[in-house]
Amino acid sequence: MFRRLLVAAFASIAALVTAAPASAGLLPVQIQVTPEGGNFQWTYAIVLPSSSQLQSGDYFTIYDFGGLVPGTLQAPAGWTAAVSNTGPTPSRLNPEDSPSTPNLTFTYTGQTINTGQIGLGNFWAVSQYQIATDSFFTAQTQRTSDGKTDNNITETSVPVPVAPPPPVPEPATLALAGLGLPLVGFARLLRKK
Repeated sequence: MFRRLLVAAFASIAALVTAAPASAGLLPVQIQVTPEGGNFQWTYAIVLPSSSQLQSGDYFTIYDFGGLVPGTLQAPAGWTAAVSNTGPTPSRLNPEDSPSTPNLTFTYTGQTINTGQIGLGNFWAVSQYQIATDSFFTAQTQRTSDGKTDNNITETSVPVPVAPPPPVPEPATLALAGLGLPLVGFARLLRKK
C-alpha cells in the first residue's frame, strides 16, 4: 500500500514539473448591459494575456447573440466587425453554435501588439433583450513563446429572449375541472358494478 502511494506521489510531482504553463488567447473580462432607447447595449471588455501576441487577421467570435439590432455592432479603432449566422471558428475548436442566431466576429487590422496583459478596449452591440445566458467565445491569436497560432475557447454571456410564463388557467376552467373529476370517478364506480 505504501509503495503505491509513493509511486502515485512521484507521478503527480513529475506531471506538475513537466506540465506546460497554461495560456489562453483573447479573453472577455467584463460584460456590461445598459439600457439604450428601449433596447440594451452589451459591452464586452477584452484583454490580451501576457502569453499572447496580437497580429493583423487575428479575431474573436461571440456565438449566438440573440436579438441583435442591425447596424449596432461597434469596435475600437484597428478592428473590423462582422455578423454571420455561423462561425468563423478557429481550427480544432467546437463551440455550440445555433445557425439561426447571429454570431459577432471582431477582426484585428492594426499593427502587431507584442506584449500582452493589456486591455484592447470595449466591443459592443445592441440587443432587444436584457436577459443573459451562457454561450461561447473563441479567439485566434499568436503565442509569444514560439509565434505559433493559439486558439482558445471560453464561456461568455449573451442576450436571450425572456421565455413567457406558462399560461394560468381561468377560474371557470378550474371550476369545471374540479366538478368533472368527481363525476368521472362516480361513472367508473357505476361501470364496475
